[in-house]
Amino acid sequence: MINKMKIKRAKISDVKQIHKFINEFAKKETMLARSLNELYEGIRDFVIFEDKGILMGVCALRILWEDLAEIRSLAVKEEFQRSGIGRSLVQQCLEDAKSLGIKKVFALTYQPDFFKRLGFKDIDKSRLPQKIWGDCLKCPKFPECDEHAVIIYL
Repeated sequence: MINKMKIKRAKISDVKQIHKFINEFAKKETMLARSLNELYEGIRDFVIFEDKGILMGVCALRILWEDLAEIRSLAVKEEFQRSGIGRSLVQQCLEDAKSLGIKKVFALTYQPDFFKRLGFKDIDKSRLPQKIWGDCLKCPKFPECDEHAVIIYL
């Protein structure tokens, strides 16, 4: 069982470690890279799972619209995957979304089955215009995106 006490809000002092962590996964093409600037600007979006000062997982909840948010930059150290850390991070983000009054949360992912086990359902990306016109246009994979879109209604 994962200790939720190890989940905390990310701080400015965590940004460089988060940057390195996320971009290691980006090198393997399992997620998109994030710049330091992007992480500093969005630090309030991030929660981290840390044990004894070691970053083991990260996840962000990004608000896109009055009723829509995105789970993004979910990553767990390889040796701790399948331990419940990712699930706990996503659940924390969903709790945050509920407390803000967000009704829908989606993710673009290469791991749709993980999200489906948490209650997410498949959705066509075209039903997420705020994401497409906000972020996707800037992505090097656009318009040939190979990620799966999933959504949960809170």
